[in-house]
Amino acid sequence: MKSGFIALVGASNVGKSTFLNALLGEKVAITSKKPQTTRHTIRGIYNDKDCQIVFIDTPGLYRPKHELGAQMRRLALKTLNAVDIVMVMIDAKKTEDPFDHVLLERLEGLSTPVFLLVNKIDAVRDFVRLKEFVEGLKQRFPFEAVFLTSALKGWHLPEIVRDLKEYLEEGPAYYPTDMATDQPEHFVIAERIREKVLEETREEVPHSVTVIVERITPDEENPDLLHIGATIVVERESQKKIVIGKGGKMMKKIGTKARLDILDLLGTKVFLDLHCKVVKDWRNNPSRLKDFGYREE
Repeated sequence: MKSGFIALVGASNVGKSTFLNALLGEKVAITSKKPQTTRHTIRGIYNDKDCQIVFIDTPGLYRPKHELGAQMRRLALKTLNAVDIVMVMIDAKKTEDPFDHVLLERLEGLSTPVFLLVNKIDAVRDFVRLKEFVEGLKQRFPFEAVFLTSALKGWHLPEIVRDLKEYLEEGPAYYPTDMATDQPEHFVIAERIREKVLEETREEVPHSVTVIVERITPDEENPDLLHIGATIVVERESQKKIVIGKGGKMMKKIGTKARLDILDLLGTKVFLDLHCKVVKDWRNNPSRLKDFGYREE
């Protein structure tokens, strides 16, 4: 039996969460085309007959503009020191240097094996350019190996796991083998709601929103029905108007999509009570960040 922890690191929107979901065969991390979707470290647990691998999806690395972003960046870099393998993911379609210089500095100080994972190869047409690009990256840092994949298409995932096993040591299963993630129920539900806000809203709203699940209670008369109360938090009144929409249409749309997703997640009927409130500049307020669950782990 082999086991270990593997960190997935890289810039925003390279596909780390999509890769994790595809590898596990179920949704443990929300995804969106909007940048900075992942705000916490999400642990996805891969199990087969002879190994357990805990993949840690980290927030995307980017230049922060607020305290939440700075905290996410610190969290992603701190994760490098607590794992057995590091996988640096890049977008195969990009042509500019994808490496964060601080990330490279941290990697150079590690004794941990570091792999390069090139994602979105399904969208590549010029493989000669891609090969030259990857060779240039390998000159920047001595990766153990390079993996090519399309997380969206599920390409080469079994081969990647097979090769990663060679670098893991014998060890116990850290989690029950039927567990896909260790995230608490309140957190998972809040993330599903936030995902729907990201899908439906525009402009500055996706970056300014968080979701707080305040209660999950069974119905007194119907044990197959859950009542979930949640609050969508934004930073400005103009954002609240967008989230609610004309006549409450946007809020209803978000709620309907989220309820169906939560129904699929929990396997039980859900009554979802959503509200929206303004907490000014919460992303720059350490006290508010702590209140909303953004604690440095």
